[in-house]
Amino acid sequence: MSATHEVTNQVPPLAGHDPIAGDAALREACLRHADEAALASLTELGALAGSEQAREWGRLADEHRPVLRTHDRYGHRIDEVEFHPAWHELVRTAFAHGLAGAPWAAADAGDRHAHVRRAVGYLGWTQVEAGHGCPVTMTYAAVPALRAAPELAARYEPGLTGTGYAFGLTDPAAKPGLVAGMGMTEKQGGSDVRSNTTRAVADADGTYALTGHKWFTSAPMSDLFLVLARLDEGVSCFLVPRVLPDGSRNVFRLQRLKDKLGDRANASAEVEFDGTTGWLVGEPGRGVPAILEMVNATRLDCVVGSAATVRAALTQALHHARHRRAFGAPLAEQPLMQNVLADLAVESEAATALAVRLAAAVDAGETAFLRLAGAAAKFLVCKRTPTAVAEAVEVLGGNGYVEESGLPRLYRQAPLNSIWEGSGNVIALDVLRALHRSSESLAAVTAEIELARGADRRFDDAVERLAAELGDPADLPVRARRVAGRLALCLQGSLLLRHAPAEVADAFCASRLGGDWGTVLGTLPAGVPAARLVARSTVTAV
Repeated sequence: MSATHEVTNQVPPLAGHDPIAGDAALREACLRHADEAALASLTELGALAGSEQAREWGRLADEHRPVLRTHDRYGHRIDEVEFHPAWHELVRTAFAHGLAGAPWAAADAGDRHAHVRRAVGYLGWTQVEAGHGCPVTMTYAAVPALRAAPELAARYEPGLTGTGYAFGLTDPAAKPGLVAGMGMTEKQGGSDVRSNTTRAVADADGTYALTGHKWFTSAPMSDLFLVLARLDEGVSCFLVPRVLPDGSRNVFRLQRLKDKLGDRANASAEVEFDGTTGWLVGEPGRGVPAILEMVNATRLDCVVGSAATVRAALTQALHHARHRRAFGAPLAEQPLMQNVLADLAVESEAATALAVRLAAAVDAGETAFLRLAGAAAKFLVCKRTPTAVAEAVEVLGGNGYVEESGLPRLYRQAPLNSIWEGSGNVIALDVLRALHRSSESLAAVTAEIELARGADRRFDDAVERLAAELGDPADLPVRARRVAGRLALCLQGSLLLRHAPAEVADAFCASRLGGDWGTVLGTLPAGVPAARLVARSTVTAV
């Protein structure tokens, strides 16, 4: 064969690594907030997540998008969504390893680390493919919200906390596990869900008939949904199953699937309700607080999922840089590339540390801490993800811009969690609401930050600047993004100063808190031990 067809200087396939136990930052966070048993229980999942088989599932699920089937061949309305088998393998694996609703049952049974274990597994497994994480997250988040209706919880929670997965619309009682979705947003409302116009009318049997249109309904193939509809008392929350207790199908008309920027493997739909049967969850007129129990739980996964996306992009960049040569040496040994990779590694470790800390707060019942820290973390970590992924694409150059590399999928996915369940401004303003409504939330977050006081002058100065921002009531809504971002940065700084290697904490404080940083990634100050940061962040087989 002609020499022009020789393949040289291309990297080998990325496979055989363990994105859970082989990731030092994630492994240490698991051990810090849980124990060896929790980490050991994820060994099989970690090995699978780094395998060529899992990577192929992710590729196939993304390339073969879900297909809407509104009618069968005879003209009967069926309103079903068809998925590639690879999608089912991804979801089945997630359920089998307890990444959906299982932690709630495990915690009730005495497992003190159920939510940390699940967050660590979710962060590792969704690096394979992020879209299937949506129904996994929704199922996880539905459980605490449904507990506002004990009778409904008794009926459906065993399925929602199950580890089985059986796709298809059948009697929920006969399935080994149930998948949950959510429908809040309507055409006229966006994030202002209180403007919903879907109506609910009480029936004599205690159910309600819902009529209206949902603009975004996540995971429409799910077994049941929490949705908002309006009663005379105001917006209320309802449970809407796809299959009713008598075995008949509920009215759930799928109008179309959304053609989205990313998250392509997952289906999102417009749904028409026309006398659709639902059961009230919580009090009439208190639907927003009721469904916020679900939304707040999904926020945890917005942070965990974004940390997973950054970590997946970093892993690709590191792998490429270790094997690709330029100017006589591997890219990973070039000083400027080391700066880029080290900066990405700091970004990833800070996101991972904060994500797992939030999961630990769920285990510990730290609701006041979660209310504020969760919102601030969602703002910053999710907002930073597209920047980090874009830099990883550039590490691969033109190869990273090609679909086969997998990075375009990560890049399309990167903005999602910042938009999902409230985009940047909505979350920043929610940080202000949490500050104003509960002094306990601010006290809990401040106490966490203060644990690192005195460890680094740059950190102490940042905490003082945060206090000044919080103490100045003038134009606070205009400064909401500054407040949310600084709050999350101080939380990350506190965690890294207390738990990460000194070089990681020093690089974070110098750049993110001390201002010795350029306007883009890869501008860490001279003297940062970039090679050690790169070595720490390299994922290994375990």
